[in-house]
Amino acid sequence: MRRIVVVGGGYAGFYAAWKLEKKLRRGEAEVIVIDPRPYMTYQPFLPEVLSGSVEARHAAISLRRNLHHTKLIAGSVTKVEHGRRTVTIQPVKGPEYELEYDIIAVTAGAVTRTFDLPGVADRAIGMKHVEEAVAIRDRLLTAFDEASVLPPGPERRRLLTVTFVGGGFAGVEGFGELLSLANALLKKYPELSRDDLAFHLVEATQRILPEVTDGPRKWVRSLLVRRGAHLHLDTTLLSADDGHVILSDGTEYDTELLVWTAGNAATRLVRGHTDLPVTDRGLIQTRADLRVGTETEVVPDAWAAGDDAAVPDLASPVPGAFTVPNAQNAVRQGKRLAKNLLASLRGREPKNYVHHTLGAVATLGLGTGIFQFRWIVVRGFLAWLMHRGYHVLAVPTWDRKMRVLSVWLAAAIHGRDIVSLASVQRPRDAFVNEAALPKLSLADVHSGGTPAVAEPADRSS
Repeated sequence: MRRIVVVGGGYAGFYAAWKLEKKLRRGEAEVIVIDPRPYMTYQPFLPEVLSGSVEARHAAISLRRNLHHTKLIAGSVTKVEHGRRTVTIQPVKGPEYELEYDIIAVTAGAVTRTFDLPGVADRAIGMKHVEEAVAIRDRLLTAFDEASVLPPGPERRRLLTVTFVGGGFAGVEGFGELLSLANALLKKYPELSRDDLAFHLVEATQRILPEVTDGPRKWVRSLLVRRGAHLHLDTTLLSADDGHVILSDGTEYDTELLVWTAGNAATRLVRGHTDLPVTDRGLIQTRADLRVGTETEVVPDAWAAGDDAAVPDLASPVPGAFTVPNAQNAVRQGKRLAKNLLASLRGREPKNYVHHTLGAVATLGLGTGIFQFRWIVVRGFLAWLMHRGYHVLAVPTWDRKMRVLSVWLAAAIHGRDIVSLASVQRPRDAFVNEAALPKLSLADVHSGGTPAVAEPADRSS
């Protein structure tokens, strides 16, 4: 029985393994998925996790619950030696070890692209994973609680200042949803006003939402500005040291929350820890049929898909174009990868991956969205409904579809939940503080006495 190793359990890896185990015959092949996380993140839901419109767990698709016949290894692949048909695995616990394979599919995805800027590594939060979205939401809700007891001034202003760096779909959707939540929260905090809020979106080019045309893009900019946003286009972040933001357009201010969504970069594995061919952009050199290699040369038993693969875009009118690293392509490439792997195992020729875009759709806050397909543009509430309808159909498993729908229905009737659970990031604080108080001995408990111990510990910490 041949061993197929899938590196990464994101979109492409999850769908490839999911489809493979449904189609493989008994004893035909063993599938192993290696990923440090036990779930696939449905990233289009992360902006709505920020605003509380989707529960965090509902944006996470359990690998073990859905991959019934696939072996899962909780760890990271640190090296691929295809010449020896081995991968080096760093498990979540324990020492590194090597695993042999017959066929490899590299679907490791991408990581957030960062730059060596003062303060970014210390202050910024990305927006690729569920835990990051939850942290962003909790920080905003906590900031409202803290700001509501402060007098107007610099400290209150800092707490309610939010900065997003990156004006692509992830950045604009997250920014729009969080700004919508902040404006809605003002109704619950009479001590605060809209003048206390400062939301900044920083984009290095002149365009936000590059996937849409100038008309819809201008409408989105106008919408965000009407809600109180400060847009800094053709501007870069120079420093965020100690929360003090300095922009290339001369703007300076203090921010409590810094969210980094400035594009993707290849993983460390692909950048320098594999003998598979890599492009100048740091991506796996991939053919249109998802085999690793070039048009004239194929690397045997090696496949790639998703954000870490340079897949030729056969649907693009631009010669030499590669597929865009987005959810549409990753999902469909994962499915095509499974079909092509099966065809290869059974002696048939794999087919090329060709996908014509279904358009671009984005949520911009509760009840507002934008959709464009070629010359067709839909704005506002209808586009928002289209966004929700598309993604509830696209999210895998009926379990997740029903859970997401139930949360949306509850929110439509009762409104969004505005409880911060930031304390769960420090679950032992309450216990530690209580443990520092005077203790009762067993003798005191039986006698009903009180402990003769020093003064109580300071609980303010």
